[in-house]
Amino acid sequence: MIEPLKTVPISFKVNGRPVSLEVGAGETALHAIRERLQLTGAKEGCGIGECGACTILVNAKAVNACLMLAAQMDGTSIRTVEGLAGGGSIHPLQKAFLDHHAVQCGFCTPGLLMSAAALLKEHPCPDRRTIADGLSGNLCRCTGYRQIFQAVEAVAQGEKEKTQ
Repeated sequence: MIEPLKTVPISFKVNGRPVSLEVGAGETALHAIRERLQLTGAKEGCGIGECGACTILVNAKAVNACLMLAAQMDGTSIRTVEGLAGGGSIHPLQKAFLDHHAVQCGFCTPGLLMSAAALLKEHPCPDRRTIADGLSGNLCRCTGYRQIFQAVEAVAQGEKEKTQ
């Protein structure tokens, strides 16, 4: 006889807010975030970690939520695109994406924003090659990437000017 899948209790923070859930053994982080927490910014594109549409930050590192089990969120700090902005205004990356026309259909945008946020946290002044590497796990079928790179460069330049 096959035993039914078990659930496991987990506790973590999402966008700074404490969360506790009972998750199934095979449930993905993406499913838990989208369906149970109703944070629908992360998208399921490919389901196999190739497109980056589901990118979230786990302890400040970019992760494909479709490849992460929900149980692995236990004890972590998760940030989704819904938690990117703060203080009643949009995040500088969101503004730069708008200003540089880096958003077309928008399906990939949340994942790109999260990957770019992780990249800029690790490399505040990236060159074009570092940006390309940092965003290499995110696919966009609409923009051709030039505008996306320009948006990330603009935010990096703005941060550089603040520290000078």
